[in-house]
Amino acid sequence: MIRESIHYGIHFLLPVFIAFLFFKGNNRVKVLLILWAGIIIDIDHLLADPVFNPDRCSIGYHFLHSYIAITVYLLLLLPRSTRIPALALCLHIIADSTDCYLMYLDL
Repeated sequence: MIRESIHYGIHFLLPVFIAFLFFKGNNRVKVLLILWAGIIIDIDHLLADPVFNPDRCSIGYHFLHSYIAITVYLLLLLPRSTRIPALALCLHIIADSTDCYLMYLDL
């Protein structure tokens, strides 16, 4: 229960804090929706068998969670025009990495 709470907290609550702490006005909602949209990279789970395995680390297993993809997400942080979507993808990877770490600790 702790592992899932932290994992989904990073996915859904951390973007709320980021949007409301670092952005103003109507941009907050727009940024929040973009940050939540980072979950879209989980579409690569549909190609796995089984689709969902609570004991599998996504990092390095699914192609949108690969180290090459993560490198691209990090590089996309550099241009201003792709920074917020890249942040969404990086937050997703942080959430999944945290989940893998907690799984390793057996929490």
